[in-house]
This record gives sequence, structure tokens and C-alpha cells, in this order.
Amino acid sequence: MEFENKLRDRQQWSIGDGCSMAKVLDLLSTKTAFLVVRECFYGTTRFEDFVERIGTSAPAVSRAIKQLESAGILTRVPYQEPGKRARDEYRLTPAGQDLLPVFLSMMQWGDKHLQNGQGPLRFVAADTGRPVRVRLTDDPDASAPGPDAIEIRFNPGFRTRARRAQ
Repeated sequence: MEFENKLRDRQQWSIGDGCSMAKVLDLLSTKTAFLVVRECFYGTTRFEDFVERIGTSAPAVSRAIKQLESAGILTRVPYQEPGKRARDEYRLTPAGQDLLPVFLSMMQWGDKHLQNGQGPLRFVAADTGRPVRVRLTDDPDASAPGPDAIEIRFNPGFRTRARRAQ
């Protein structure tokens, strides 16, 4: 990438507190917050499931959920099982769903550079089974599949000691 002429002298300008990347990092400032969003993409909605699947403490998950909720990334949806008290599920808002390319691009990078090209999961178009990849484009009309159009599959080429998906 290259700056346009008037921006090339980095001593003459600063984004300061307006940096969008810094704002996203502030929002997703903890591993737990990031993993709560990941779990939402994987279909997790209930608090105790977040705690179990992320493998961290309930207070850490609670803080992350509150932070993401106040930022408009998650929303509470009440539910009640027969004979039990009313509780809340947590779901991604449209703003939260817009984080999908961020998460997929990070996984794509991690698969390539940290997993020798073989991450544990594959993300494919639900209708075709073809791999979903994040790419840069200059086409403002280019459409990308949303979370409902993507199927997550276990990558049989990945070797791990963890339990295998059924």
C-alpha cells in the first residue's frame, strides 16, 4: 500500500483517537470477548455454553458479554424452558454479523501461517460445498455470503489430540 502524496509525510498528520483499527481493538480487547463472538458465529447462545466452550471463568465471560452488548455487537433474547425461570440468550446483531470477514480472514491467516495450511475447521458455502475465502476487492457491488450461507466442517487433514467432531 502507498499513501497519496499529501499523506506521505507522516510527521504532518495523525489519526489520533480516530483510528478505526484502534477502536476495534479496544472493543475486542480481550481474548474472551473475541472468543464470545467466535462462539456466536458457531451457534452458541447460552451463557453456560460460552463458559464451557471458551474454557474461561464465568466472570470473564460476563464482562465480555456486557462489553459486546453495550457496543451493539450482541443482543439479549429472552427464552424460558418449561418449568424453569426466564433467561437470556445472546445473539449477534447485524453489526456483530458484519465481523464475519474479520474472523474468517484471521482464521485463514492462522491456518496458513500457524497451522501449516491445515486448520481444524473448514468453512464452505452451504449450497455448493466450495471453500469460503476472504479476499480484497474494489467492486462495491461484490456480495459475500452471510453466516447463514456458510457451513462449518471438520478438516480431516488436521491432526490433533483433541476430541474429533462427530
